[in-house]
Amino acid sequence: MVPYLCCIILFLIGIYAILTKRNLIKIAIGFCLLEYAVNLFFALIGYKKDALAPIYTNVSQSKNFVDPIPQALVLTAIVIGLGTTALLLSVAVRIYEKYKTLDIKEIKRLKE
Repeated sequence: MVPYLCCIILFLIGIYAILTKRNLIKIAIGFCLLEYAVNLFFALIGYKKDALAPIYTNVSQSKNFVDPIPQALVLTAIVIGLGTTALLLSVAVRIYEKYKTLDIKEIKRLKE
């Protein structure tokens, strides 16, 4: 139960950073925390206590196996998360080069 609570807390911290911070880098960190919370939650869904990895094939008795599908989804999500984080940070760098600030309110004011 505690790991699921940690996922929820991590998710809420990410939402808080996205909604309340004005710095683009802090917003990007909030998105990363959000992605990590979802990835951790998916990994926890597939976990079974005292279960074997699904690669063992010669087992003499009936055993519980860990579900490999959530693990594969998390690996894919990590790669996608890396791409979106790189894109988010590159956009932040371009905005900084143009406006010389990372503050959202200042950028909106300069746009007009």
